[in-house]
Amino acid sequence: MYSSELHDHGLVAGLSRPDLLEIYHSLALTRSCESRLEILSREGLVLGETYRSFGQEAGAVAAVSVLRRRDDGTGDLMAHTRRGWGAMLMMGADPVDFFRQYLERATGPTGGRDGGLHWGDLKLGFLGPVSPLGVMVQVMAGICLSFQVRGEDRAGLAFCGDPETATGASHEGLAFAATQRCPLVLLVEANFAVPPPAHPRAHTRVESFTEKAAGYGLHATSVDGTDVLAVVEGTRGAVARARAGEGVGMVELRYLREPDPSPVEDLTSDPQKKVGGLVGDDPLLRYRDRLLHEGWASEEALDGLDTRAQEEAERAAKQALRESLSEGRMAVDGVYSGMTANPPWTRRTDPSSRLGREAVSI
Repeated sequence: MYSSELHDHGLVAGLSRPDLLEIYHSLALTRSCESRLEILSREGLVLGETYRSFGQEAGAVAAVSVLRRRDDGTGDLMAHTRRGWGAMLMMGADPVDFFRQYLERATGPTGGRDGGLHWGDLKLGFLGPVSPLGVMVQVMAGICLSFQVRGEDRAGLAFCGDPETATGASHEGLAFAATQRCPLVLLVEANFAVPPPAHPRAHTRVESFTEKAAGYGLHATSVDGTDVLAVVEGTRGAVARARAGEGVGMVELRYLREPDPSPVEDLTSDPQKKVGGLVGDDPLLRYRDRLLHEGWASEEALDGLDTRAQEEAERAAKQALRESLSEGRMAVDGVYSGMTANPPWTRRTDPSSRLGREAVSI
């Protein structure tokens, strides 16, 4: 699928040539989808906030590439964040669903009830995030404990933004998982974005989040999150150790994420967009240069993947735009049972008197 005229001479960081090109395509497609989403938002077609991962795509894509990815619910599991579109793509998520979600289409994974990436697919192996920070660490701790109890050779990844490391939920989940030696790896995204640059000491007194690992009894490493191969090697080692029963691991991903756009920022759908003026820190450009320099891919092959990614994003957006919005009554489908409950004491009137009986008793 990702072949080129060049011959595959073996593995690079445990990756074959098709693997290397799959990662490049996923990086380009992530950038193309998010760029197209920003344009839709400026056109007033997205009602809520949008979240993009410009500058940190390598962390999501490269880390997930080391997992055992299957489509029958028997592979490894990953919990992404609201900026984790690249990780979802690698696990098999459909770009059309990305746009359906943000455009709140009835055909989307949540039926138009929610915008953004708050959805999961257990068969593909990814778990949708919840809004309270740090809670997904607890959820993944429980899931990875179930792998251990059932004797399943499976592992889990949990992405965690740097502020989440200071939450009680994250601490409790990590402490429990470490004590139980769950096959879990925590990916701390140290993404310094908005000027003045954030510093680890905004959330902790240590210089690196990996310094916290000893207190939990974790094995830990810190890598350049804009370097695809460094992320692959760091995550693969941590996952292998966790899977082998050596306990929970931590991988710190260091990168500069481009801030979300201001209302006056120019937009582009070019996946080769330079991130925040930090040319050397753009993971897509950096990875492209490495592939070409080492002779692992030709410029023609990579240009073809860029074009393909832009076309896929455009087709997905157009398809979602053709589909209908959800109807108001769908908001309660699958939420309320056929029983009509008495209104809580916090309400003076039965909400059904205003919404219509059929809206609360379905």
